[in-house]
Amino acid sequence: MQNKQKTSNITKIMKILEKHFNYKDRTTLNRMRRPKPNAFKILIACLLSLRAKDETTSKISKNLFKIASTPKQIAKIPVKKLEKIIFSTGHYKKKAQTLKHVSNELIKRFHGKVPNNKQDLLSIKGIGPKTANIVLNFAFNKPVIPVDTHCHKIPNRIGWFKTKTPEQTEKQLEKILPTKYWKEFNGIFVLFGRSICLPVSPFCSKCPIEKYCEKVGLKKSR
Repeated sequence: MQNKQKTSNITKIMKILEKHFNYKDRTTLNRMRRPKPNAFKILIACLLSLRAKDETTSKISKNLFKIASTPKQIAKIPVKKLEKIIFSTGHYKKKAQTLKHVSNELIKRFHGKVPNNKQDLLSIKGIGPKTANIVLNFAFNKPVIPVDTHCHKIPNRIGWFKTKTPEQTEKQLEKILPTKYWKEFNGIFVLFGRSICLPVSPFCSKCPIEKYCEKVGLKKSR
């Protein structure tokens, strides 16, 4: 596919998917950006979402924030109590330690505030590139692209580029994706990946962008 045609198709694809996946139907983290985002709550919800279903992330986040919604409040919760609160998110022991550590780091190093730049966020153990970008995008309206497994695999399947890691995908998306879609890309592709473009045996027969997809590496679809 020629570059000019590819750029044109990317815009067409984004317009179609934008219509199909309204932000109101998107993930808990995407919804938390409206109307007034709370950077700390977005950060904590993102840390809880690792390997957890979105419905679980939403429920547990709300339960936790009723008890503690600031770094100081979470830092004061006994570890065992915190583990009990977030138990159903999975990996609860590790997550509890991460939440405590991140909260303490914010208190010690950033006056209890979530940093609004990637370098500072990544300097906190437990915060990786995807989490940092989610916070920057959703909480601070920064022009960055959070890339999770769906955001990494689907563009490769469509045929936009060939990358091996989410970090490589982020760099490629920055080159070819129109900036007006950067803020909504994650929400659109996560929902698209969970409902239609599944990792295994996707619903190609129901896909609104099927005619634009090269189906790279796809062995079986429905």
